[in-house]
Amino acid sequence: MTTPILSESEVRAAVERELPGVRADLERLVRIPGIAFEGFDHSHVERSAGAVAELLRGCGLDTRIVRSGGQPAVIGTKAAPPGAPTVLMYAHHDVQPVGDLSLWESDPFEPVERDGRLYGRGAADDKAGIMAHVAALRAFGDRLPVGVVLFIEGEEEYGSDSLERLLAEHRDDLASDVIVIADSTNWDVGVPALTTSLRGVVNCFVEVRTLDHAVHSGMFGGAVPDALTALVKLLATLHDEAGDVAVDGLVGREGASVDYPEDRFRAEAGLVDGAELFGTGRITDRLWTKPALAILGLDAPATGEAPNALVPSAKAKLSVRLAPGEDPKKAYAALAAHLERHAPWGAQVSVTLEHDGAPCVIDASGPMFDAARSAFKAAWDGTDPVDIGVGGSIPFIATFQEMFPQAAILVTGVEDPHARAHGPNESLHLGEFARVCLAEALLLARVAEAGNRA
Repeated sequence: MTTPILSESEVRAAVERELPGVRADLERLVRIPGIAFEGFDHSHVERSAGAVAELLRGCGLDTRIVRSGGQPAVIGTKAAPPGAPTVLMYAHHDVQPVGDLSLWESDPFEPVERDGRLYGRGAADDKAGIMAHVAALRAFGDRLPVGVVLFIEGEEEYGSDSLERLLAEHRDDLASDVIVIADSTNWDVGVPALTTSLRGVVNCFVEVRTLDHAVHSGMFGGAVPDALTALVKLLATLHDEAGDVAVDGLVGREGASVDYPEDRFRAEAGLVDGAELFGTGRITDRLWTKPALAILGLDAPATGEAPNALVPSAKAKLSVRLAPGEDPKKAYAALAAHLERHAPWGAQVSVTLEHDGAPCVIDASGPMFDAARSAFKAAWDGTDPVDIGVGGSIPFIATFQEMFPQAAILVTGVEDPHARAHGPNESLHLGEFARVCLAEALLLARVAEAGNRA
């Protein structure tokens, strides 16, 4: 005899019961500085994977830690009841480096609540995603209405280099009807969202050389171009006067379905008074469906240490966000060609790819997406979810689409526009987190109902 699916009121009560323990476990995860970047102590990533595995085992999942040449991921599985669908639930347990500690108002690895938000590195991105999955599982206990596969990655912030191998090696274990990727954002505090498109990314380095060694700026300046000036002039060619990307061959389009009021955008971005937006078109087009190019860093003498000498070489790190429909390889070729073609004063220019990732578009139609929207609307007390694009990149979603073409992919998230993921003072809105946990539990119930109807 099939156990009845918990009613909405039962799910609400169960999630409410579990939230204090979920928050305590979230805080324990935040205290682990699991940074997968080179140069950091990766024993913390191992410790983080172990903590996640313990959480999944506590939910009754058959759990193991796996790797394929990279950092440890965690897979936990529980078979579906007869005739029920299986849901793969993704999140990642690694975090970004903290950067300049002086910019943090509190220790990034000691979670602190201020004004209804939990501050700490990874509190939003993406340890809250892990705990939203755990909250849903705990709410159902041994009455889980679907099969589940939890896949918690350990190097997403460092580029997911081993992810494709892991998916291939464990493909049979990960096969599912629905994939929930809890690594995106909601439209606003109080307004849930489903992410239906993400930009791709190309990160690369460009180095300019004009001399084989530094020379006296007085003896040679005025006739010899220094590399830093040449680099600045080269970088200035990447945008036109309006601020649109000026690299020929990059794909871009208009047609975002949501408006983003400029005053709200300015406040959420933290623009200083007088700073103008750049680029043209609707703000959401600029963020979601058109390319963007940023200079992330420069290798050049620090001002406090710079001698009166012409710099022989200078280097910059560039990041291009690619519109949906773009091919990362073609985009990199177009960028490299532009940089080489615009080399000023005959300077030597070399371009090196760091990494790239494909954009994606999701067809968010069908019964499983209807189930998700219904669950979100219920969790947000009648507020309909918004379909949004995201300017950031989660390249592995395209990999999931390729490997599991029959699965409905739901890209959800715990962040809001004030979360400051990747930056100082990252935080999680605790009220929204409670709604996310409820929404995920309701989603599992509604997916089970939709599967039964099918």
